[in-house]
Amino acid sequence: MEFAVVDIETTGGMPQTHGITEIAIVMHNGVEVTGKYVTLINPRQKIPPFIVNMTGISDEMVATAPLFEEVAPQIFNLLKDRIFVAHNVSFDYGFVHYLLNHHGYKWSAPKLCTIKLSKKVFPGLEKYGLGSLTRDLGIRIEGRHRAWGDAAATAKVLSMAIEKEGMAPIHTLLNKKEPRKKIAPPDTGDAI
Repeated sequence: MEFAVVDIETTGGMPQTHGITEIAIVMHNGVEVTGKYVTLINPRQKIPPFIVNMTGISDEMVATAPLFEEVAPQIFNLLKDRIFVAHNVSFDYGFVHYLLNHHGYKWSAPKLCTIKLSKKVFPGLEKYGLGSLTRDLGIRIEGRHRAWGDAAATAKVLSMAIEKEGMAPIHTLLNKKEPRKKIAPPDTGDAI
């Protein structure tokens, strides 16, 4: 299994109206990290002050950074044929999926959430947010709330989960579909 562990920083929570300010991708082969990619991105909009305070990423820092469409080919190539892994995967996947497709890359991938994985593999912890989880697991984050620091920490969580339980919990989560109402099959009489 090939994984792409992703973390993004953004100007807000909505892919259609907000932009990515930084993306980090850690390639992982299920045993070890095999590569990494990180870049600031010009979101073409002002970064709100509370986000500047949280991430340390300012308008000045992204002013000369590439636009998403300029790095989209690299991002697409790093993500294709890999399982998309993130802590709270729907957030990161939502932005990357929207922007890649918006710029002409027909991309989708299987998603693995390290929050759900951690609840299965490391049960009984008080909280599963990245800060609390990494503290409990003894992982030191270099650069919290920056894409590279958070992606690298998430990749360590993935490694520790695989070391502890192997691939079984990952297969279970990847094969789990969103809950749907079950419809009873039609009665076809006695089975032979």
